[in-house]
Amino acid sequence: MNIGNQIKVFRLKKSVTQEAMAEHFGITAQAVSKWECGTSVPDISLLPELSAYFGVTIDALFALDDETRMERIQNMLWDERYLNPTDVENERTFLLEKARREPENGRPHELLADMEIKLTQEHQGKAAEYAMEALRRDPNLVEAHSLLVQAMNGRCWDWCETNHAALIRYYEEFMENNPDNWHAVMWLLDQLIDDYRFDEAEKWLAVFDKIDTTFRVPLYRGVLEWHRGNKEEAYRIWEALCRKYPERWNLLDNVADYLARDGRYDESIQWHRKALAVGKPPRYVDSIVSIAQILELQGDYAGAIAAREEELEMYKTEWNFTEGETADAVRRDIARLKKRL
Repeated sequence: MNIGNQIKVFRLKKSVTQEAMAEHFGITAQAVSKWECGTSVPDISLLPELSAYFGVTIDALFALDDETRMERIQNMLWDERYLNPTDVENERTFLLEKARREPENGRPHELLADMEIKLTQEHQGKAAEYAMEALRRDPNLVEAHSLLVQAMNGRCWDWCETNHAALIRYYEEFMENNPDNWHAVMWLLDQLIDDYRFDEAEKWLAVFDKIDTTFRVPLYRGVLEWHRGNKEEAYRIWEALCRKYPERWNLLDNVADYLARDGRYDESIQWHRKALAVGKPPRYVDSIVSIAQILELQGDYAGAIAAREEELEMYKTEWNFTEGETADAVRRDIARLKKRL
């Protein structure tokens, strides 16, 4: 990173001399010259003023290499609750330009998709707050209920609004060009099963069986049986799988999730605890989040708080962070739960 070189670039772009810039900041022209030569750097307190003077972000003053900048973008998406519109526009421009320069690199577009989803979630959160306020003021506003359900991804009665036909078409076409991509088959099966297109799911399960020899095919066989109403057969399949692959925390977590869907909450918590016990650090927090949600559903707010505090401890000891939106969101939920005690 060379801030001096960036200052020179922005100064010349602004068409000002070192003397004029020095006068603006109340420093000597020699100081500006030393910055640009790299023999000294601006005091950190001057960065906001330099940013405003050149009309760029503070980050733009540092010549980050592309990989470092993309890592910074990912961290921004993970750590910040609300994105700064100026940062979004700057990073969107950077990613699109990088994608143009590197047509074989999919990572810029992946980050762009991640950023747009983050923005969508922001808007949905705000929409939910507005809809709730509208209903607080007037409980008879019918459309406000519809907007609230949409904002919080609730259940919509209209099949035409909730089916996954377009996404299914995409993955079917994707598989034509990527016939051995087991990740895509799993996403395709998820959509077909959720739309009750079980016969088509059976056909894709047979395709899946030809390209994957791990636990995944019988896992989805159980998922398909469960959604067809053959729940005990599904549990039999999964429990046999868990005996065969006892270290697969995600298998245990899957069983726990379906037990929760059945309302078998105590059993679900037991299976989630098994998943946590066999997981290797750094562990995903899915199981402990599920436990917290189940305990809240059961009215055990103290237990839910303890589970979320356990989640924070996992972030600290296994993921090595305590700050940022991921941790802050948990703290906000703990504060919400404490009000229920």
